[in-house]
Amino acid sequence: MDAYRRYVSEFLGTFALIFIGSGSVCADYYLTQAGSPGFGLLGIAIAFGFVVVAVAYSLGYISGAHINPAVTVSMVVSNRMDAQTGFMYIVSQLSGAAVGGYLLKMLFPAAMAVNLGTCDLGGGVSIMQALIMEAIITFILVFVVYATVIDKRATPALAGLAIGLVVLFGVMVGGTISGGSMNPARVFGPALASGHFINHYVWWLGPIAGGVMAGLVYENFFAEKDKKK
Repeated sequence: MDAYRRYVSEFLGTFALIFIGSGSVCADYYLTQAGSPGFGLLGIAIAFGFVVVAVAYSLGYISGAHINPAVTVSMVVSNRMDAQTGFMYIVSQLSGAAVGGYLLKMLFPAAMAVNLGTCDLGGGVSIMQALIMEAIITFILVFVVYATVIDKRATPALAGLAIGLVVLFGVMVGGTISGGSMNPARVFGPALASGHFINHYVWWLGPIAGGVMAGLVYENFFAEKDKKK
């Protein structure tokens, strides 16, 4: 039963990320179409950052609130999680993302014009630039996860805020280059609902590469060896 609670937690957390985060992109489109200034990149970044804060504090004690396949893959590679559990986490995350994406399609049909908030390459941005951006900002995100959640020397009360702020800053920095995803599930849900899969692999390869590298760096240079699981 505990395992199922963790999977449901990952489903709900990722659903919330898509519904609020990508939903802010959809709402921004509606506002700008109506002649309003809209939220802009900063407003969208705040929505993503603070929904992650909320999920971390409300579900983190159940599943760790990965809500991100890049985090989960990193945990498996660094032996913090077994592969079977990791697989089920990712299935749960993608399922939650898909439900969130299809609900946005139902509630914001005109936002199909912005592919329900899925990520795209910025104007004149190359595939390599997008991959590097996603890898770097995901590296920072996952490194902070290890440093604040996994490492028992940290202050756990601040973990959710630290992670949410990294997401906020990552969206701000990466938004005009790659969308600032840092999370394959964040792109998968809206992409599935909108049918927009152009260059979709960018938002899998970049974040997973950055996340795995962050886990390996933390484990080999910063983690206390005698306290590793």
